[in-house]
Amino acid sequence: MVLCNLAKIPHHQYNHRKARDLKLAYPNAQSLPLGVVVRRTPGATRWAKFAWTVSSVLPGAVAADWKIMRSEGGVTEFHAATLPLTLYVSDAEAYAHELQARTPSIYVVLRQDEQAGDLPWTVALVTASPYEAQDYCDSAEELVEKITMPDGLHSWIASFVDNYYEEEAFVKRRRDKTRLDRVDNGIGDARIRQTSDVYRAPRRKEVSN
Repeated sequence: MVLCNLAKIPHHQYNHRKARDLKLAYPNAQSLPLGVVVRRTPGATRWAKFAWTVSSVLPGAVAADWKIMRSEGGVTEFHAATLPLTLYVSDAEAYAHELQARTPSIYVVLRQDEQAGDLPWTVALVTASPYEAQDYCDSAEELVEKITMPDGLHSWIASFVDNYYEEEAFVKRRRDKTRLDRVDNGIGDARIRQTSDVYRAPRRKEVSN
């Protein structure tokens, strides 16, 4: 699944296109636009001029392309982009798992863009699935940020989970009741006369000269 960067799509077009595409491909999927706020602070080392973190998300935000929201004391916050946060029935278990966390969160994936100059990151993905976010954690070119889920967003996701997630009932596996104290046709039973020990390694045949 490829999520387009909605910073290049007018807000009214976003609603129309996304609703149409989701209805065709994923009939029960739900989506809303989610703005991503990125904070730039002075770097802590001489090798890094700036440090970049995601500071918040904005449910229902309009399109944006690194719009400055506030700047003070060397710290600048940008409305970097607005992407669709989409919920899929197939991922309902992952959303349920996240809602049970001590601090339910949304995950934002930033991807390095060396050609962007002073803004070296692009917002690649927003997701409510911790499993999907984990897939990006091993990449050196991407940064996964965990943001506390706003109350309204929490309620929306919880409603989706209530409608589509069914926890599988635990089924206890039946134990094999095969008797282990029985012997196989008297083999190894000292009470039954044996012509030889069936468990003994065969002797080497002596060759007479």
